[in-house]
Amino acid sequence: MGEHQDWLDLIEEDALDPDLPVCDPHHHFWHYSSSRYLVDEFLRDVSGGHRVLETVFVECLQFYDEDAPAELRPVGETAAVDRMVSDPTAQHEAAIAAGIVGFADLTLGDDVRPVLEKHLQASRRFRGIRYATAWHEHEKIHNAHTHPPARLLADPAFRKGLQQVADLDLSFDAWLYHPQLPELTDMARAFPGLAIALNHMAGPLGIGPYANRREKEFENWSQQIRELSRCENVSVKLGGRAMKMSGFEWHTKSRPPGSEELAAAMAPYFETCIELFGPDRCMFESNFPVDKASCSYTVLWNAFKRVASAYSEAESRLLLHDTAVRFYRLDN
Repeated sequence: MGEHQDWLDLIEEDALDPDLPVCDPHHHFWHYSSSRYLVDEFLRDVSGGHRVLETVFVECLQFYDEDAPAELRPVGETAAVDRMVSDPTAQHEAAIAAGIVGFADLTLGDDVRPVLEKHLQASRRFRGIRYATAWHEHEKIHNAHTHPPARLLADPAFRKGLQQVADLDLSFDAWLYHPQLPELTDMARAFPGLAIALNHMAGPLGIGPYANRREKEFENWSQQIRELSRCENVSVKLGGRAMKMSGFEWHTKSRPPGSEELAAAMAPYFETCIELFGPDRCMFESNFPVDKASCSYTVLWNAFKRVASAYSEAESRLLLHDTAVRFYRLDN
């Protein structure tokens, strides 16, 4: 990580509009033998000058309780994150992991209800479930960490589990690839009362069979995202474009991109979503440390603010802060 940080440090920027409130509704904590990204590492990234007031942790297959029955093991992640961020002696402005999005195996159907209740008991911060269903048949495109089968969102058992999420007034984070958008649209129509957050704008792919097809795939993505936008229960996280799978290949360059370059590349996707969903259903997200492959936290949020500056003050506040706080009920 040291060499990578040295590379990121080749581009340094002051935070733009540092007084603007920010809520980061999507980041992870993990601890692997080769990679550690916990509260201290995240705080170092957040300390670059942006006024981050709240954040939301999103599940990533970490800290499971291996002593529990298989279906309850993911509750360990919620409990562990709650412990990490509940230190009363911690001194920082941001409410780190003010919301927690965990995992539960929705293919359990109705039997997932006790798992969801255990998550709620494990932390008052618990807000909902993410079940990553990102799947593609091409060998160069990695499927999600949940190892989902194709068309999981239509599975009857999965939908029974999803009904339990809705019945408990929890939210659902959807992570899938852009060719799967019609599957999410169908699911969203079947659950109009369920609050759904589309992660990373459905990760428009730029690798494998989608390499060198950016204009055509943008057109395909735009058509499908338009259909999804008609589902008023769906909100969109604006981000994820700095992931390697996006195909911009910033991580291969001698220097990382600055915020102007990032904003120029990402703006067409962001602006399309904002036009279709409205600022009250769109929220910028860091997706750190995954998007740290291409840029620093400060530079990334500068790029977001450059895009947001084209909108009114009220709209910018929604995009950078208020939509995320409302969606995840962080003011409760």
